[in-house]
Amino acid sequence: MHRYRLILDLQLFNQEKTEPATPRKRQEARRKGQVASSQEIPAAFILLFVFLSFMMLGGYYKDRLYRMFGDTFESGLTMEITAESLGWLVSKWMTEVALLLFPIFAIALVVGLASHYFQFGWLFTFETIKPSLKKIDPIQGVKQLFSSRSLVEFVKSILKLLIVGLMVYMTIWGELESIVMLDHAMPEQILAFAASLTLSLGIQIAVLLVVLALLDFMYRKYMHEKSIRMSKQDIKDEHKKVEGDPLIKGRIREKQRRMAIQRMMQEVPKADVVITNPTHYAVALRYDAAEMDAPIVVAKGVDYLALRIREVAKEHDVTIMENKPLARALYERTEIGRTIPVDLFQAVAEVLAYIYRLKGRVKTS
Repeated sequence: MHRYRLILDLQLFNQEKTEPATPRKRQEARRKGQVASSQEIPAAFILLFVFLSFMMLGGYYKDRLYRMFGDTFESGLTMEITAESLGWLVSKWMTEVALLLFPIFAIALVVGLASHYFQFGWLFTFETIKPSLKKIDPIQGVKQLFSSRSLVEFVKSILKLLIVGLMVYMTIWGELESIVMLDHAMPEQILAFAASLTLSLGIQIAVLLVVLALLDFMYRKYMHEKSIRMSKQDIKDEHKKVEGDPLIKGRIREKQRRMAIQRMMQEVPKADVVITNPTHYAVALRYDAAEMDAPIVVAKGVDYLALRIREVAKEHDVTIMENKPLARALYERTEIGRTIPVDLFQAVAEVLAYIYRLKGRVKTS
């Protein structure tokens, strides 16, 4: 009973996702669009840089507004309404509006791309927009609505509204005396004060939202790392998938070894001589003076493989010669398909010469 419980505990431990994700797991998650990102970072940074542009490009925005409304009040109201004049007025308004909004659109585009790159680099995938029945499953929708993540998002939104509201209240309260005095100010002074207060408040709120967005990104990064964690069994399975199952790899190696032995045995009948130990080692040599510079090893083996080489040699009338030191030296120092070492030329030449005399033929060595 205790042993069964111990095995069960070990299996449960192996299934717990406690290990950091492997590079392969991270790459697969990234390919599916599963990355740590916060939608609040681009929004917060865009808001901040837009308000900063109001501060740095205030003269530009002021000039555009004067052009847009000044021309309308100066000439538009007294001009004769015709198709041509109306078309000209609409075209001018559209041009002025485009020039007024161009810096804002440019800032939104550049800052949006930069904020996404800051979070997860360059990423282009269609996985997130692929149609899926899970996205329209009402049960899954209800689960997501009442999930812990939705609760966190709700609390975060309420907290953000409270903080921003408190900041607006404190800023206006601090300027309350100046606001009361505006009833005696000129319209230009009122507009200048309102613009200054709005700009200051906008920058403060944007900085606050940037801080909250960075905290949100850190939280989402933590949750992303937690979501892609792996169990010890997952890592083992991935290793098997990448490297291959050891059993399958062993079978493949065994099959390759058998095929290599089979090819080697097919070369034994072409050998001129098989040098043996006599039982432990066997090396088959072949030499053709017209085609080769030196004898080559066509087969070699020890123990059972050496026995098979001798049996094949006997079946095909290949001469078998016992030479213990030469057989061992050839086995240890040569590879199949390679020529013999230079220092063994003399010994092998004597063996081949003897074999040629026995067969009643002469070959130049």
